[in-house]
Amino acid sequence: MSLNIKEAKEMISFIPKVELGFFPTPLHKLEHLSQEFGINLYIKRDDFTGKNLFGGNKTRKLEFLIGKAVQEKCEYVFTYGATQSNHAMQTVWTATANNLKPILYLAAVVEPDESDIKSNLLLDKIFDAEIHIVNLNKNESFDEAGKRSLALGAEHMKRLEAEGHKCMDIPMGGANEVGTAGYISGFAELCEQADQMGVNFDYLYHATGSGGTMAGLVAGKKLLGMDIVIRSIAVLDTGDQYIAGKTALANRALEYIKATPDVDEKDFSLNTGFYAPGYECPNEGATEAIRLLAKKEGILLDPVYTGKAFAGLIHDVRTGKIDQGRNVVFLHTGGATALFAETEILGSLFSYPMDR
Repeated sequence: MSLNIKEAKEMISFIPKVELGFFPTPLHKLEHLSQEFGINLYIKRDDFTGKNLFGGNKTRKLEFLIGKAVQEKCEYVFTYGATQSNHAMQTVWTATANNLKPILYLAAVVEPDESDIKSNLLLDKIFDAEIHIVNLNKNESFDEAGKRSLALGAEHMKRLEAEGHKCMDIPMGGANEVGTAGYISGFAELCEQADQMGVNFDYLYHATGSGGTMAGLVAGKKLLGMDIVIRSIAVLDTGDQYIAGKTALANRALEYIKATPDVDEKDFSLNTGFYAPGYECPNEGATEAIRLLAKKEGILLDPVYTGKAFAGLIHDVRTGKIDQGRNVVFLHTGGATALFAETEILGSLFSYPMDR
């Protein structure tokens, strides 16, 4: 199925949602880096989704997720992530803004100092979330701790429901068919802006973790029949079944909006070469990318997601995987709060010399 942009937007408009952000987010050219790289480089500013200073890609997903919770008259929403999770923080404010009570189960990939709470975890507290920290056992991975978080959340939810309370469980990253529909909508928005600007994009780069954004972008590409190559840069160890799982997710999202589920594994382009040494662990490629975009364009990336994704884009420019003169768009998914997180997340950004 290939629809035009108007038809796609009309199809999505029937899905329950609440208005949470300021859309469309800006799309603009990075003039200095375009000249340096020899390409036409644009940036889609989903860090500006609003409604507060700390927007990001999860706001698009949460319009549909919180919309469903409101429609179903829920009282509580549960979600999961790391202690500095952007998704958890955005879930908290979007829930409270809609009279829902947010409950978080957060894995301490980087153990927080309770006497000096920082960044997203501090915002979670300011937004008055109920927070449960799940400390990692010795040699336990983030994925394993995440599974324990889900089990603890399920037990908690069961107790509340036994007392007569209605709850909604939102997966890590909002990565189910409901949340993924947000990036089918986001892709249509990007295409509409590109049409208005007279630009045909050859490549789209973005960070991927839980995979809902990636699945939504690819589903949107299929829905609209676009030729753009979507290059997804992993920020964690994705494992062997990641693409198969996100293919199924993209198709469930298309079914959710009553479209034909025709996404195939070959529609994805995943690069796992830039996340090491692990999730929320800094690396020099991301650090270089953050400093370069800040210095050349005055735009901030983060060390967990967008810095690693932009490092992938830089690598592809330097190695010729992007031909000169091509039109490229980088999706900024937010997350700059990580610049104020623990030093273990910042890495060498924290020790940047001042006396130069």
